[in-house]
Amino acid sequence: MATLFKDVLMLDGDRKRADRGHILVSKGRIQSLMDVSATPPAADKVVEGGGRMAVLPGFVNAHTHAAMVLLRGLGEEAPLMEWLQKKIWPVEAKLTPEHIYRGTASAILEMLATGTTCFADMYFEMDGVAQASLDAGIRCALCRGITDGVAGPDGERKIEASIRDGLRLFEKWHGREGLLTVQLGPHAPYTVPLDDMKKIVALARERGVGIHFHFMETEWETDYIRRELNMTPDDYLRETGVLDTVGTTLAHGVWMDPDRADDLDMSKVTIVHCPQSNLKLGSGVMPLDRWLDINVGLALGTDGASSNNRLDMWGEMRSAALLHKGVTRNPTSVPALDVLRMATFEGARAFGFVNKGLIREGWMADLVLVDLDQPHYVGVNEDNLAAAIVYAGSSADVRGTMVNGKWLYLNGAWPTLDRDEILAKAREARGAITA
Repeated sequence: MATLFKDVLMLDGDRKRADRGHILVSKGRIQSLMDVSATPPAADKVVEGGGRMAVLPGFVNAHTHAAMVLLRGLGEEAPLMEWLQKKIWPVEAKLTPEHIYRGTASAILEMLATGTTCFADMYFEMDGVAQASLDAGIRCALCRGITDGVAGPDGERKIEASIRDGLRLFEKWHGREGLLTVQLGPHAPYTVPLDDMKKIVALARERGVGIHFHFMETEWETDYIRRELNMTPDDYLRETGVLDTVGTTLAHGVWMDPDRADDLDMSKVTIVHCPQSNLKLGSGVMPLDRWLDINVGLALGTDGASSNNRLDMWGEMRSAALLHKGVTRNPTSVPALDVLRMATFEGARAFGFVNKGLIREGWMADLVLVDLDQPHYVGVNEDNLAAAIVYAGSSADVRGTMVNGKWLYLNGAWPTLDRDEILAKAREARGAITA
């Protein structure tokens, strides 16, 4: 079935300005792009833009823990380690595979309604995350969080079982229906011993698997690496080998020093900026403006809904663009177009999704339809659309979210999902883990 977006403003992170024209989508891909003066072709479905609709690439939430929507609101306004140890980890111990599935399904409703077409998820019981993603038709980059811990009844260390589960996840789900990729997910330097981290990275290189882990989220972590491991953060990146995988994603990177990157080959690395979560947890502000001048991938993520508390990429874009202008006292710092690219193409590229994140002929039709017929868009045009989206726009402007040319969210409804049942099951799960 072919869908025609007629007379819309099309914008992505590689365009200096928006283009007004028509987009024909068929067989899951963008078949053709035409200037507004061209006669549009026939299609099964026509979206009449009238010059007052925008089409953007779907957003990629490059770091989150989707099922943590079930933990939203627990342990508010506490430092990271206190929040984790006293509030989050005890409740997570009650989560079952069914809870993970139900929480993820609820998170997917939320993300689709705000224009997210792909998310990178680190958690446990990841089969539920994979299945919820396939059931919804959304793209997902999966990794099982790998941590050390008490040995099981047979004497096997927890980390060994976690590594094995991560590899099993790769064999079972990687590439499924073109919607899923899988990475290995060592949680963080402070939860994975150094020798085990080296082992995980070696396995990733051997199997051609990417790595996704938390790195330098808090100042405390810098002290930990120096005190406990007797090395600097850049020493850690070199010695573990994470700079030489098929692709390594570092979540947060708040306390990484761009000035030391000259000594590192960061070309296979993507740092995921999570501005709102880092602000809420008091973790600090990543020096994004300085990283933009370095050969490293930069993407955006929300982190989990229990620390953000939203899964809304519009908020992350606005925060990323404004925050660094204030910190640097420079209104030209972190341009809106760079932020849009981070929120779309860079996240997709980091997790191995090819031909996604730009509006190009032959690329995947993962698209967001935005209503520009709103008071806050008066005066919008091809030249200022990127700024209007990032500074004035919001997820309330999303009218449709499409993955593989199929509407997963349209005009306030989820055509492929039972909203009421998903929310009812999520409420049951929340009640069970907080009882």
